[in-house]
Amino acid sequence: MTRRSTGKCELANGRPDFAEKALQAGEIASRKRGAAMVTGIRHAVLMVLASAALVFAIEWVFRGDFAGAVAFFAQPYKPGWTTVLVFALVLLGLDAILGRAWLALLAVAPLTLTLAFVGYQKSLYLGDPLFPTDILFARQIIELLPLLVGERPWTGAALVLGLVLAITALLYTWRFVQRRVPRMSYKGRAARLVLALPALAFFVSLMDYATFSWTRDRLQIIPMMWDQKENYASNGFTLAFALNVPMAHVAAPNGYSDKAIDSVPKPAVDTALPDERPDIIMVMSESFWDAGKLTGVTITPDPIASTRALQSGEMFSPEFGGMTANVEFEALTGFSNAFLPAGSIPYQQYVRKPLPSMATFLRAEGYQTLAIHPGTDWFWNRSNVYKAFGFDEFRSEKTMASAVKRGPLVSDESMTDEIIASADAAENPLFLFAVSLQNHGPYEPNRYGNVVHDVHAQTSEWARASLASFAEGAADSDRELQRLIDWAQKRERPTVIAFFGDHLPPLGPVYVETGFLKTNVAPRKDTPENMLLHRSTPLVVWSNRSGKADGLGAVSPAFLPLHVFNVAGISHPYYTGFLGDLHQRYHVVERSLLLSGDGEASLEWARQKEIDPAIRDFRYLQYDMMFGKHHAAPGFFPETIGDIIAHAS
Repeated sequence: MTRRSTGKCELANGRPDFAEKALQAGEIASRKRGAAMVTGIRHAVLMVLASAALVFAIEWVFRGDFAGAVAFFAQPYKPGWTTVLVFALVLLGLDAILGRAWLALLAVAPLTLTLAFVGYQKSLYLGDPLFPTDILFARQIIELLPLLVGERPWTGAALVLGLVLAITALLYTWRFVQRRVPRMSYKGRAARLVLALPALAFFVSLMDYATFSWTRDRLQIIPMMWDQKENYASNGFTLAFALNVPMAHVAAPNGYSDKAIDSVPKPAVDTALPDERPDIIMVMSESFWDAGKLTGVTITPDPIASTRALQSGEMFSPEFGGMTANVEFEALTGFSNAFLPAGSIPYQQYVRKPLPSMATFLRAEGYQTLAIHPGTDWFWNRSNVYKAFGFDEFRSEKTMASAVKRGPLVSDESMTDEIIASADAAENPLFLFAVSLQNHGPYEPNRYGNVVHDVHAQTSEWARASLASFAEGAADSDRELQRLIDWAQKRERPTVIAFFGDHLPPLGPVYVETGFLKTNVAPRKDTPENMLLHRSTPLVVWSNRSGKADGLGAVSPAFLPLHVFNVAGISHPYYTGFLGDLHQRYHVVERSLLLSGDGEASLEWARQKEIDPAIRDFRYLQYDMMFGKHHAAPGFFPETIGDIIAHAS
């Protein structure tokens, strides 16, 4: 009785028994779960808001236009909010991995905003958005920074200061979050990963633009790989950048097979060379162009007088203001960038094994093959590419006999000295391909000290001075071409010289102030007349036996081997056979334009249901030799069979 009364007394005094303790513990656990759920929901909501702010900032930076960023979110047929959801999932999952909320935002925001800024700058100067593969030549951008800073030193200083301040602020904020924000529980981290990872894997599966996706269409993510400018404008920087990740893989064109290769008409042309084999010298002159095409601009004396007298036609460049390697790829291989993903750079992405080129063929015929570029040997991956193309030797700035600079870069005069000395010393017939560097942009005012040309233009003083620097460099290139011609005329050995500009110079504001362009760069798509105006550079094909080739018109670089070999008296199943037949139909093969010799244009040809069989066969042969089984080699590239390929590798 005493114990029972004691127990009642304990209850009366308010001391809980075991059941009440369990009830209280359950209530506490329930409150904790509720608090955790509220915290999780609040975190998720804040994460969505932070993602929306970040995506808006990315679009604003990349477009350089506040209204454009607003429109990206406001228009229902653009996947702005889908992008926000993707970012929210990324931040949620990364927070779980890092163990604290908001650390993911501190890691992702600087990276994505930097990429957006670089993308805006690339669009401003080159006309193309930023692609994932551009990361492959980040070292080249760093190499060019001294030139860019030299043109605008105060801008360079401001960027360095801003970078230092941004890194300092980021490090401080990171430490602040680590000290003030508690670590997540393991259960909370696991829950976030369970939610984020499957959803992100699903989104990744939608990025293969080569396959149809009903869900991707419902989310308004429409890959526009044929028009990258519109692709980025419609899908936004992030999703368009992700859609271009599969660019490293080039799918076989529809209908491609061994049987399709066998059905390509074999040209009635065999390999043949003249008894006296000529030296062949090709010079691709950096940004060489006729600035006299600018409205209201007069340059005296004429900076390209020799080229104008020798000109055979015009090179229709696939690029504007940059991407020299893509022009070089076409000129040496006779293949076309039109059949590769937009924004791709074959030198960086696809040339990983021996590939047929003019050098491959000529070396098989006993030629010495030499490439010269008075810059670094790793730029555009040239050192490896030239080996794959069959060049015996590549001389860069480090290995040239003389590399005297004019302005900030090695002079065209030094390169010409190297060309002449190499040709005079060659015992065998020589194929020499040279890429100049002196007249590379940007064109800072007063680049050269001994200026001899006057520029008259109704522009700002800065634009006029920038154009004067370009004109002085172009005059140097023109003078060196004449020196090559004068030297070759005195030679007993037959010599063929091809000289052309790779693309228009990146003159930026000069184009706008003279009315030549509406923006700093030419659009990828335009009327045929405007594309010819904005893409064509002078082309000279000349022989010391027959003089200059006349009437070539505007031609793609892929047709350069045809014209050079015709002047040299050389025939080849592909370079003069297949390309010769194709040239009878088209002089220009570009991603959005086919142009015949009489000026008839076919726009957006790649999107048509029926493609000209000649273009289809061109694409088949290129794919087969670049990515396929080389089934076309015996009929079109016999020099690549057996020991030649083994030696080149």
